[in-house]
Amino acid sequence: QVQLVESGGGLVQAGGSLRLSCAASGRTFSSYTMGWFRQAPGKEREFVATISWSRVSRYSADSVKGRFTISRDNAKNTVYLQMNNLKPEDTAVYYCAADSRARLSSYLKDYNYWGQGTQVTVSS
Repeated sequence: QVQLVESGGGLVQAGGSLRLSCAASGRTFSSYTMGWFRQAPGKEREFVATISWSRVSRYSADSVKGRFTISRDNAKNTVYLQMNNLKPEDTAVYYCAADSRARLSSYLKDYNYWGQGTQVTVSS
């Protein structure tokens, strides 16, 4: 069992930066693929970025490529999402997720553990 707790959200002006953190409990964190998703009001939850357990493989959605970077520190059981050059359309609740089968996936159904989410609001 893995529990995920996100932090680092907040209100920022367009062009600004935020770093989200997701702290995981459980001894098997280092073997899981980790991902970030987001859900804007009235929209479906969508993929943002994912990273393999070894940190060798990672990829992100086209909408955030070049602006957002996913990383992880297995010694600290934490995954991060560095968000730069934020835009109003990045406003959403951001969720951390874990895949115990260690696939590198952009599909929600492939992740079996989820955090409660953290709000990111970007003002224009």
